[in-house]
Amino acid sequence: MSDKPIYKLLEELPQSGITVTVLNTLDYIVPGSWQNITNFEQLIKATTGEDDQALIQQIGEKARDLYADETNGYQRAVWIYQMVDSVDKLAGAAALTNKLASKWSFGLLERFTPKADNVQAVDAALKFAAELATFCQINGIPGDSVGDFAASLVDNSKEDIMRIAAWLALDVVIPFGPDGIGKMMDAVQKLQSGELSNNKLFQGLQRFLPGGSVDAQKQLVQTNLEASSGFLSNFIKSKGLNQGDLLNRVRQYVDIADDKLDYVGAILDMTTNYYEHTGIQTTARRLIVRAYGSL
Repeated sequence: MSDKPIYKLLEELPQSGITVTVLNTLDYIVPGSWQNITNFEQLIKATTGEDDQALIQQIGEKARDLYADETNGYQRAVWIYQMVDSVDKLAGAAALTNKLASKWSFGLLERFTPKADNVQAVDAALKFAAELATFCQINGIPGDSVGDFAASLVDNSKEDIMRIAAWLALDVVIPFGPDGIGKMMDAVQKLQSGELSNNKLFQGLQRFLPGGSVDAQKQLVQTNLEASSGFLSNFIKSKGLNQGDLLNRVRQYVDIADDKLDYVGAILDMTTNYYEHTGIQTTARRLIVRAYGSL
């Protein structure tokens, strides 16, 4: 876990760069939901509406204490957000390696490299399992609280809904199309236990997923997707998310030729930290809400 206080983690988030540009580009999906606030005092004011400096300081101190207390799950939630993006870069590299192997028929390389589509589909599903894990850590509830998590999605706002929108756009719709939720579920269902246990993202996430075996944890990943599939599919449909429109928007910040469109997902995995970025903002806001409510 990071030794840095939450206000420091927030302040270290970039105010510009490709991650921020990507999130701003995707703002049209959930207009005005996300603001890139990277100052703790500013976030306290935006969250509580308070402007009394003494009260703001009290809220900040209480929030910092809550985060520092390791019996709470806030540090673990931040670790998960950071781990997901760190591993995502490796997954993106693996997917690109496979694309190259397929394109130029590097037979030996292809034999030992997982199919890129399967890698991306499973990692996308595991990212959503990470959402379940962070939700449970932040709220101090059992890690298999799938029903509570699924029910919470309709009330998501701010950084939470922006992260879900970015995940659906970048990790689901661009690589797999508008029916990507079904493709993810199918990929997880067909996954062998050995394949899952060798997945780097699963290895990082495993201790936060209840279950006495890899098979039980795989079932939790699958159940989590199934419980939220209606909301996620309706979100994609209601927002009109499709590959063509998203790719046109992506081209504003990533130079991709027409014959390289299958590389997009892997490239984005390697170049953005949207999960960690919005995850730290989510954690900071939740701490502020709890601190404010306790005063």
